[in-house]
Amino acid sequence: MKRLLALLATCATGLSLAALSTPQAAAATGCKVDYTITSQWQGGFQAGVKVTNLGDSVTGWKLTFDWPDAGQKVVQGWGATLSQSGSTVTASAADWNRTLATGAAADVGFVGSSTGANPKPTAFKLNGVACTGSVEGPTPTNPPTTPPPTDPPTNPPATGTPVGINGQLRVCGVNLCNQYNRPIQLRGMSTHGLQWFSKCYNTASLDALAKDWKSDLLRTAMYVQEDGYETDPAGFTSKVNNLVDMAEARGMYAMIDFHTLTPGDPTHNLARAKTFFASVAARNADKKNVIYEITNEPNGVSWATIKSYAEQVIPVIRAADPDAVVIVGTRGWSSLGVSESSNESEIVNNPVNATNIMYAFHFYAASHTDSYRTVVNRAATQLPLFVTEFGTVSYTGGGAVDRASTTAWLDLLDRHKIGYANWTYSDADEGSAAFKPGTCNGTDYSSSSVLTESGALLKSRISTPDSFPTS
Repeated sequence: MKRLLALLATCATGLSLAALSTPQAAAATGCKVDYTITSQWQGGFQAGVKVTNLGDSVTGWKLTFDWPDAGQKVVQGWGATLSQSGSTVTASAADWNRTLATGAAADVGFVGSSTGANPKPTAFKLNGVACTGSVEGPTPTNPPTTPPPTDPPTNPPATGTPVGINGQLRVCGVNLCNQYNRPIQLRGMSTHGLQWFSKCYNTASLDALAKDWKSDLLRTAMYVQEDGYETDPAGFTSKVNNLVDMAEARGMYAMIDFHTLTPGDPTHNLARAKTFFASVAARNADKKNVIYEITNEPNGVSWATIKSYAEQVIPVIRAADPDAVVIVGTRGWSSLGVSESSNESEIVNNPVNATNIMYAFHFYAASHTDSYRTVVNRAATQLPLFVTEFGTVSYTGGGAVDRASTTAWLDLLDRHKIGYANWTYSDADEGSAAFKPGTCNGTDYSSSSVLTESGALLKSRISTPDSFPTS
């Protein structure tokens, strides 16, 4: 989980009060906006704007709007570069969301200061065109006498548990798909190391995760070194299998994480990986809720080495469990190589020789910002990705929660239907933990009194409806 060397400098998505130099783009021909105040307090508020392009595709977009109250000011923003001149606010596309295709939407969030009641902004314009919810253009001289065909009504969202609705998963194209061959996104939490925080994973905590957090997924982080699996293979295998069963009983997917970090070369644990995965795959082959993550954060080695490791471990799993999804860690602490001066192209040009696989990406929101989001936004159109671990803080696991960067990340993952597991569902004494220290000595894993800032933020995101498609 913790990075062991300085990562590349990133470009922050933030607030610029200077003039912007975004290249000019063709005007949009129609748009609509949804404006929501998500929270407010004396002297300030947090809000979001979703702009949907109804016209032709635009690149290098700008959204402008006006404050009706002279006391309203943008203080911090995400999802775009924001500036304010007088009462007019301008939000300009970031590198990772520069293009808005027809029907596509961009989400911009910000924290503002105010002296009054925070009235809704007015005069929304996308590249100079008023966002009226319709498309600008000439009125046809001979309008059709019959209405155009409309899409058939969709079925209401299915009810039930994530596994009950989606069943056996598979990779289709760049997406994770359910039993109906429809793309889905799984959202959940990761354990901390089982050797340190096993008391956090019990009947009460998993009930809370499934019922109160409404999590789709439990990732089980089984460290190999650091007093982990290598010290007691049978004992740790049993712990993992028990958590798979507990997740299954609650209708959640279980991701089995072979948590390698130090040393960063996965081949150091190749024999252990083959033994472990042969055992858990044979034992859990008949279950529909198991996903295998075969190496956590490779680092200091080439992609070719990681690929070779994967092509030796995956057949071991497939021999017992031919249908399960397998996730392969990527270079540079599962950064698609970005943290070691590379990018996704090495994987695109030399993919793992196996089917039904995805590639892992990890981020820590305070350390990995726009330059990392740019790579993920691009890679998501070419590779099936799963964010098997991320934190709301710095890569050390500590420090303050970066709400702006975390929100920008989660909005990006939502747009691409990229699944994720947050680090960490534990009461570790660090900023990334979901619970305050001592929580795992009790039975409350949901109330505001036990949640950290990170835990409260993730619970609010994960517990929103999934709306899994079934047709």
